[in-house]
Amino acid sequence: MPTFQATKLFEGFSTVFRQWRAEHTHCRYIHGYGVSFKIWFSGELDNKNWVWDFGNFNQVRNGIDGMTPKQWVAYMFDHTFIAAEDDPYIALFRDMAEQELIQLRIVKAVSAERFAQLIYEKFNTFIQQETHGRVCVMKVEFRENSRNSAIYQPESTINTHRIL
Repeated sequence: MPTFQATKLFEGFSTVFRQWRAEHTHCRYIHGYGVSFKIWFSGELDNKNWVWDFGNFNQVRNGIDGMTPKQWVAYMFDHTFIAAEDDPYIALFRDMAEQELIQLRIVKAVSAERFAQLIYEKFNTFIQQETHGRVCVMKVEFRENSRNSAIYQPESTINTHRIL
């Protein structure tokens, strides 16, 4: 059976973070971007001849962390401050969140590369459950702005769905 691909672009999210390990660049400071990301889905077509009905992002059985995919995306990236769990100032950020100065989201690591990986992992688990393995996520591109992006694509997807 042929494999098809479809993409979905999520955009318009204001997100603040810092790369605390970037000792010699301005990225160590708290800064924000209007972020976006694109997800590549791959699989066989459904009975409507679609890889995935993007309208189903609002009507799902399993969801992502108890939310619809759209809710999860907004929860993670819309007017949020994302901090690495090992950031030396994590206690300060938690205090700021308790005082409702920021909407804090804590992740294992902060970078466009790690955000692409996080989105991949969340969406791939979700889409495989929803489609009973008919569809998977091939890769995710996370954009900080129009000039900077990072792509996460697991080795297992690089050769498995190559179109000849």
